[in-house]
Amino acid sequence: MLALAPVALLFARQEPDPMRLSIGGPGEITITPGQLCSTKTGAPATPADVARAARGKKWVFLGENHATSAHQNLHADVISALVRDGRNVIVGLEMLTRPKQPILDQWTRGDLMRFQFTKAVDWKGEWGFPFTYYEPIFSVCRDNHVSMVALNVPREWVRSVGRSGFAGLDTKAKLQLPANMSLVNASHRQVFTALMGGHPMTGSRGENIYSAQVLWDEGMADTAIKFRHSQVAENSVFVVIAGSGHVMYRQGINFRIQSRNEGDGITVVMTQSAVPIQAAKGVGDFVFVSAPERK
Repeated sequence: MLALAPVALLFARQEPDPMRLSIGGPGEITITPGQLCSTKTGAPATPADVARAARGKKWVFLGENHATSAHQNLHADVISALVRDGRNVIVGLEMLTRPKQPILDQWTRGDLMRFQFTKAVDWKGEWGFPFTYYEPIFSVCRDNHVSMVALNVPREWVRSVGRSGFAGLDTKAKLQLPANMSLVNASHRQVFTALMGGHPMTGSRGENIYSAQVLWDEGMADTAIKFRHSQVAENSVFVVIAGSGHVMYRQGINFRIQSRNEGDGITVVMTQSAVPIQAAKGVGDFVFVSAPERK
């Protein structure tokens, strides 16, 4: 029996696969690179299928791998499909922070050329990844007169919470956020831990880092909710574009929105793989797997 102990220890230390967690119901589907699939049926799907699934819903949550052209192109295709389906579409972006909203408004009105916009919004400083990847999203929004929203909270807020927890936020920041940013969602912690390689964050440092993640999700949810409350158009759908870790298993931005009784939505999770993958049905309503790109 002692000879088997190292083997058992090896298996015990395997890192959890974030795409295969036991959250949101049993079952898995197999997805090959290049496919968008419904987790309900396991069948290939199209952007039009996403739009149909979103009928009667207030939200569509699109996760992504950042700077992955297949993912940003799919975002643009889903937005187009929602427009064709007769929805009044709003698009919120993790990529830009709240203070950049006036410049984003100028873009959607057609007041700025591409080079003027990227300079005025400080795209490189705000996001870092090349604008070329995200241009299809910006183009389809402007072409269809789709409102765009800078979802993210200022970076310094996240850094402060990562260092000192919510106590690190100054009064001005606290007044712009929900009073209660709960840290007790066990499923969200499970997703966060899996994305961190399966190693639980411990001690005050670990708790502060987790608090920063909650601030990120809660802040973007809060921005989206406030914008929706300012818009009264019928048949509207708010598309949230963020990293997949912010929407997986409906435990991130989507959880924060639903917990405030602001409605549910459709979640699309995107990832990359050179080979077919197994994905938990609970990870989202649709999963897109793209082949790795050469950059």
